Amino acid sequence: MSILGKMQVLTDSAQYDLCDYVNHNKSSQVNLPGIYNATGTNGCQIPLFKTLQTNKCKNDCKYCINQSKRHFTRLELSPDELAKAFLNYYNRGYVNGLFLSSGISDDEDKTMEKTIETIRILRKTYGYDDYIHLKVVPGASKDSIKRAMALANRVSINIEAATASGLAELSSTKDYNKDILKRLHWIDSLQNASTTYPNSTHTTQLIVGANNETDKEILHRMEKIYKKTDLKRSYFSAFSPVEGTEFENKKECTTERTSKLYHADSLLNSYKFKLKELVFDENDQLSLNEDPKILAANNMDIFPIEINTAPFIELIRVPGIGVKSAKRIIAIRKKYKFKDKEELRRLGVVVDRAEPYIKISGEFQPSLEFF
Repeated sequence: MSILGKMQVLTDSAQYDLCDYVNHNKSSQVNLPGIYNATGTNGCQIPLFKTLQTNKCKNDCKYCINQSKRHFTRLELSPDELAKAFLNYYNRGYVNGLFLSSGISDDEDKTMEKTIETIRILRKTYGYDDYIHLKVVPGASKDSIKRAMALANRVSINIEAATASGLAELSSTKDYNKDILKRLHWIDSLQNASTTYPNSTHTTQLIVGANNETDKEILHRMEKIYKKTDLKRSYFSAFSPVEGTEFENKKECTTERTSKLYHADSLLNSYKFKLKELVFDENDQLSLNEDPKILAANNMDIFPIEINTAPFIELIRVPGIGVKSAKRIIAIRKKYKFKDKEELRRLGVVVDRAEPYIKISGEFQPSLEFF
């Protein structure tokens, strides 16, 4: 099979991994395999070359398109083949970076050796100095993780589930604490140790809806990770059944659920909410119809708060006030007091959401009484 043919198969097999920006499934203007149009944090479109080194895998993850028991074409690109294929795209301006993952064809460190060699060739042989995100496989050695982090701008490891029992529902070949959580903490301990890319970051991903874990269990795990590590962010992949896997008849997870998890996760990570401040239903699930921040705010006894004196931690609990706008409010009120809501609107505050929860120079917002 030609390299282009291999790339078509391997890039198709990489489509379920979300650990780099947020994919909105927008097709590229260039009709070539592996071009993944992603959206950066500032909203701009970022084309990445997203592929697997190999779709051969010894693991039996019941949801995964590449699981060992599924019958389909298994292929592998050598480090040199993959490096040249990527550079062909990059030099033609088709992509701005590489997102490289892999199945585990033999053992974990041999797999890591191949992916590390691919990016070593790019960095050292061809002088490529742009963006690389490398996926660390569960069970990888600390030395291989260290070498990967010396070459990549970002690394990640999928924790896949929120609990050991949740992972056991998905796979019998991985140890949650040893193969995944320990590696996640190794990555964190090694972050910024690289002399080449000292500002490297790391992320993770969970599969939502493939097991019986609740939203509360998922967010409890994320809260623990955020407290103990400098994890950049987490990604929530909505389970979708794949033909030929053990879960092919399992119900698909809705994107509405993952959307609410993203929102609640940002409250924990960026807004420093505590899990106990979030509101769950009797089944420990988030509401699919209500904004998690508004539900949490309506359950607090701190409102209304005074815009001109409230501390940062209270400002960011107001619906409609983000981290950036809260910082702007604090910076501006050092010079003069806010007098009306239009001043807040100009700072980016969503006033219609914030109004019931705030006072401005002592003016009470009466709509709060209706909650």
